[in-house]
Amino acid sequence: MTQHNTARKPVLTLDALVLGAGFSGLVMLHKLQNKLGLDVRLIDKADGVGGTWYWNRYPGARSDTESWVYCYSFDPQLYRDWKWTERYPRQAEILSYLEHVSDRFDLRKNMILSTAVTQAHFNEATNRWDVETDKGDRISAKFLITGLGLLSAPNKPPFPGEERFQGRVLQTANWPKEPIDFRGKRVGVIGNGSTGVQVVSELAGEVGHLTLFQRTPQYSVPAQNHPIDPAFLDTIADQLDGYFDRVRKSATVFAFQEATVGAMEVSAEERERVFEKAWNDGGGFNFMFGTFNDIATNRESNAAACDFIRRKIAQVVTDPAKREAVMPTDLYARRPLCDNHYYEAINRPNVSVVNLRKSPIVEFTEKGLRTAEGEVELDYLIFATGFDAVTGNFVRIDFQGRNGVKLKDHWANGPRAFLGLSAAGFPNMFSLYGPPGPFTNQPPAIEWQAEWVSEAIRAVNARGIDTIEATPEAEQAWLDECSRIEQMTLFHKIDWWVSGANIPGKAKAVSFYMGGFGEYMKHADNSARNDYQGYRLTLAKAAAA
Repeated sequence: MTQHNTARKPVLTLDALVLGAGFSGLVMLHKLQNKLGLDVRLIDKADGVGGTWYWNRYPGARSDTESWVYCYSFDPQLYRDWKWTERYPRQAEILSYLEHVSDRFDLRKNMILSTAVTQAHFNEATNRWDVETDKGDRISAKFLITGLGLLSAPNKPPFPGEERFQGRVLQTANWPKEPIDFRGKRVGVIGNGSTGVQVVSELAGEVGHLTLFQRTPQYSVPAQNHPIDPAFLDTIADQLDGYFDRVRKSATVFAFQEATVGAMEVSAEERERVFEKAWNDGGGFNFMFGTFNDIATNRESNAAACDFIRRKIAQVVTDPAKREAVMPTDLYARRPLCDNHYYEAINRPNVSVVNLRKSPIVEFTEKGLRTAEGEVELDYLIFATGFDAVTGNFVRIDFQGRNGVKLKDHWANGPRAFLGLSAAGFPNMFSLYGPPGPFTNQPPAIEWQAEWVSEAIRAVNARGIDTIEATPEAEQAWLDECSRIEQMTLFHKIDWWVSGANIPGKAKAVSFYMGGFGEYMKHADNSARNDYQGYRLTLAKAAAA
């Protein structure tokens, strides 16, 4: 008779637990482990660090933020020692950087990898988080900090008959580790957001034939990527605090200087000159926010930017049918894209574009995909269809707060959390770069939030406080502020992944604070200075007595 070991693992009692081993989780672990000296662990379902940059290994994957601000600034020697090689670093270089950080600050000793958290319930009897994993781990932690990422829950729309397809289906957000030889192959790509643009640009010159299946053409500008002179990085290292202080006080937390004048405040000739310079300088966010200060808020200014980009596309894409298919017609009000010769790739004779608005996908066949216009034979089909963004990774874990309230129910009509950090009814839980938080370049913003959270934890512990919890009133006021600002922009006029429009049945929501990171820091600092205004602090029973 076979005996089964039904004994449960003993409970691991911690000061804090961090979820996710990307930019957020690593800096949070560093703050708690090395600065506060707490007993802390980090959990990630991957078998290595990197977060988004662990999973997204697809061809052409790279950051569209300048490398010298797509990194940490908390350690001057780290900044001076690590030398980025390109303006826009590839996935492998970013992953190597995060692995270096993990080793340099001895973070791996407190990591639990290849392990997924299945549930995290707040225990009102102990005022602690009871956490369980798919490996049977049981953890009790006073503080729970998530670094789950807004773009880390892959979205793969279903099409009938996939099991019949004799080729191989790939997904950019969960790319295999082994190299794939696409030379001479027939490759299909579904999706033309940032990821799809990168895949097409990278593979077009390698494959036998590439077919892009796209629904909504988007505006993209050149990246103008180039190698970096190490001496340039040293000049930033020489003034590190001041440089990153300026970067963080900007609206978007990028390296470029943000514009201070509107597009309609200058002559047509000056607008053309500014747009042309930005086109040649490169960078999607630079084109949207570094040219004029109202591209994202003023329809007339936005139309001028649209017209300029369309004229540039028409100069490159000479085939009339392709040009019509990839020519955007709506507002320039999605995540601003930049590319490495995307439109040149589209113009190649071995690249076809299927307009899914005119010819939607019907089903998989044995040999490829059937659209309304006929069958496209493929060896590989790549889904570059993005993510169940913003809330996707949060609702896939069973988070439960006070009174048995599930986070997925609390967020049924969209995410709500004070400062994007703390949801009401979920004590001692913080979410780095959680929604609705700032719409910015992430690493410098994440690092600042991690410092804010670690200081809050230090203050709470020093004062004998048991729980720190956002109030419903503060949570609602913050959501109202985020909504008020978003409605001043053109972003809320567009259905896109930020609002949840790419997921059938998902409520349209306000997911970001678009008032700029400089203003965001003022809100958060004001809360901390005023005894964490917006939070309810509860003394431990012994301290209260």
